[in-house]
Amino acid sequence: MQETRQAARQRRRRRRLMVGTTTGLVVGGLLVCLAIVMQPDREEDAGRAPATAVANSQETDPPASPEEKKSPTPSPSKVSASPTAGVKKSKASASPSGTPSSASPRKTSTTSSLTGRIRGKVTYPGVATVYQAGDGDGACSYGPSADMMVAAMNTTDYETSKACGAYVLVRAANGNSVTVRISNECPLPCAPGQLDLSEQAFAKLAPVSTGRIAITWSLVSPSSAGTISIRYKIGSSPYWCGVQAIGHRNPLARLEVSTGGGWRQLTRTDYNYFLSPDGSGCGKAIRLTDIYGEQLTINGVGLRPDVVQSTGVQFARH
Repeated sequence: MQETRQAARQRRRRRRLMVGTTTGLVVGGLLVCLAIVMQPDREEDAGRAPATAVANSQETDPPASPEEKKSPTPSPSKVSASPTAGVKKSKASASPSGTPSSASPRKTSTTSSLTGRIRGKVTYPGVATVYQAGDGDGACSYGPSADMMVAAMNTTDYETSKACGAYVLVRAANGNSVTVRISNECPLPCAPGQLDLSEQAFAKLAPVSTGRIAITWSLVSPSSAGTISIRYKIGSSPYWCGVQAIGHRNPLARLEVSTGGGWRQLTRTDYNYFLSPDGSGCGKAIRLTDIYGEQLTINGVGLRPDVVQSTGVQFARH
């Protein structure tokens, strides 16, 4: 009986030890885990910073939209093709057939100043180049020239044919000079201030083989200009007409026609005709104004297409 009681006490003592040991182990394990969790993880922190930076860079630079991916913005070099070097405007580009041009002509503003880019008593620096001018005809649509002292004006100073008919005194650094009449347009790459001279005119300044020289040039009013003529374009009628002035001493700023309601200013084209698209004023009195403001009224010019009709009048010298 006594042995049985001692055996029961020993069994209870062993259970308490086991529970205490188990409890200690659990508590110890919890403390170890807690220490591990609380210890800084430098490797994770080191790897987290660049990941955040990448995320930020993606937020400040969003991906392209579908439209942007479909239509990427072209580089400036692809926007416009480079002009063909040495190409000159010629009779062909000035509607040689005489029929109204199918393309919409460039137009000058009716409120623009009379003088435009080329002014009297101003000396312009530039370069002279040389081209084969054929019979002297060109974008100004004058037809063959009586002499070959002609030149093509760069597109900028050509100014929608406002330079057509201008007489220009060209001077070279060697002291040589020549007076030319503008009968053509020199497109890009001709730069502002540049004149493309006929071979005959260039030879007055330097050997044609030189090809390109520095010059200065200025507007002049020659004494031997003769008188002004008027020509109606082929296809002109009482319902549509194009009018051109030829042989004016000074650059022409405006051409107006008489209508029932007064004077009507016609729109100038880049091939040097002034158009009345509805026939208003066709065959009626014409009023010309040069860049200096002088006006000449011309009566008695018939509506005769492609006929050069003399007027007997001329602008004053400046």
